[in-house]
Amino acid sequence: MWKFSEFVFLERSYEKDKETIKHQISELCDYPDPVWLLMTPEGTRYTKKKHEASLSFAKEKNLPLLKHHLTPRTRGFTTSLQFFRGKIPVIYNIQLAFEKDSKTPPTLTSLLYGKPVHAHLYIERIPVENIPVDEAEAAKWLHDLFVVKDKMQDSFFNTGDFFTESGVERTEPFTVPPPIWSLVNALGWAVVTLTPMLYYLLGLLFSGKLLYFSIACAIFGACKYIIR
Repeated sequence: MWKFSEFVFLERSYEKDKETIKHQISELCDYPDPVWLLMTPEGTRYTKKKHEASLSFAKEKNLPLLKHHLTPRTRGFTTSLQFFRGKIPVIYNIQLAFEKDSKTPPTLTSLLYGKPVHAHLYIERIPVENIPVDEAEAAKWLHDLFVVKDKMQDSFFNTGDFFTESGVERTEPFTVPPPIWSLVNALGWAVVTLTPMLYYLLGLLFSGKLLYFSIACAIFGACKYIIR
C-alpha cells in the first residue's frame, strides 16, 4: 500500500539505502509530468530532546551549532544529489516561520477547526549545478545553508522579519490571496457528499423508530461536539 504513496522509504543502512534512492528517484523522474520531491535533511521533527542530541553530535563532529534546527543528515542529501543531476534542475530552499504571539497555534487541529493560521514563507531557488559535485563539498554546502537558515529563523523570532538580523539580502514580501476556485471546489464536493448523508440522517430522525431516532441524535451530537 505504501508503495503508492510515492515516498522514498529508507532502512538507515547506507548500502541498502543508496540503491533504494537511486531506483526510486529514477522512477519518480521518469514521470512525463514535472516532479516535486520533498526532502527534509533534518530527518525528523524538532523537539527539545532531539535538539539537545543534535547539539551533542554537532560538538562531537565539530559541526555548526544550530539554535532552531537539527543538524542536517548530509549523506542522504549528497547521495540523492548524484541522481538529481540531469533530471531535477533546481532545489528550493524553504524557510517557514509562525509568529510566536499568534493566538492560533500552527497545528492540524487549528486547520480542521477552520481557524486562520498566518505563516511566513521564504523560498530560494537554487539550480542544482550551483551545488558542488564533490560529496564532501556538497555536505559542507548543506551545513552552510542550514547556518543561514538558522540565522533567518533567529531574526524572525527576534524582529518578526527574516532579513533584519540574518544578513540575507532582503526580498520584498507579498501576500497570496485565498484562491477562489479552491473554495468553489470544496463547496462543490461538500454539496455532493453531504446532501445524501443529510438526507439519510433526516430519514433516520423522522423514521418513527426509537433505535433509528437514537442513532440520528447520536450522530448529530457527535458532529456538534467535533465542530465545537
